[in-house]
Amino acid sequence: MTKANIITEKPPTSIEWRDLATTRPYQFLIELSLAFPWLILSWWLYAGKLWLLGPIASFMFFLCCLRLNHEAMHNNLGLSRRWDSVILHGLSAIMLGSNHADTFCHLQHHKSPLSDDDHEGHCAHMSFWQVIAYGPRFPIELNRAAWANGSQFWRRRIAIDWIAVALFILLCLWLEQTFLLFHLGAMLCGQCTVAFFAVWITHQGTEHSGIAGRSQRGTFAWIAYHMFYHREHHLFPKVPVSNLPKLARRLDQDVEGYREASLPVIGSKRK
Repeated sequence: MTKANIITEKPPTSIEWRDLATTRPYQFLIELSLAFPWLILSWWLYAGKLWLLGPIASFMFFLCCLRLNHEAMHNNLGLSRRWDSVILHGLSAIMLGSNHADTFCHLQHHKSPLSDDDHEGHCAHMSFWQVIAYGPRFPIELNRAAWANGSQFWRRRIAIDWIAVALFILLCLWLEQTFLLFHLGAMLCGQCTVAFFAVWITHQGTEHSGIAGRSQRGTFAWIAYHMFYHREHHLFPKVPVSNLPKLARRLDQDVEGYREASLPVIGSKRK
């Protein structure tokens, strides 16, 4: 699909959002507190008799890391860009993927959503079974696109990411701890599902809808740590994920037709 065929939603100018973009000094610690308890729980489960429950905790850890990555990508943690890169490098190692490659493609996704130039978003046009089969190729293609189109800065950061990944894998293999080997397997599986969970379910069916993405309210939004407020994120990417529910309420209440036009991530269209 060419860029000319895409209907891009513009942020409503009547909404005050800048107060929601203010980042608290301890925001970074809050984001860390969401992710790493799940990591510790998953390792504890893998090391004991309840190892079958470990993948659930690993999935939640991966989800929270996607949120932390996402905030670092948009410089929404209240830190300098240098520290954002440090976070992305560290999470790349433990998640087994280059988060700087993801960042390059994600910023392009915001610039030209669902266009030919959007390497992240092109899987939104696929069917359910197509995106599931495509999942393992998704991170590979993002890395290829970022390396081919990025500057020396991006190539250097991507290289550091993969060095960190290699060192972490070697450490896990050297320690020969079962819970670490399970973790490696869980993170590889997580990387294979990013196309589905981070792109397809939040964009499928929206290219001709005139909306920027799907948006979820209620229980599912809470379970997903507010990552399903995707329409709101595209309209105002400088608003941290933690404040997207507040932004959504303002849009629902103050922008005529906004709520009625929304498409949920899960479930039928809201009335």
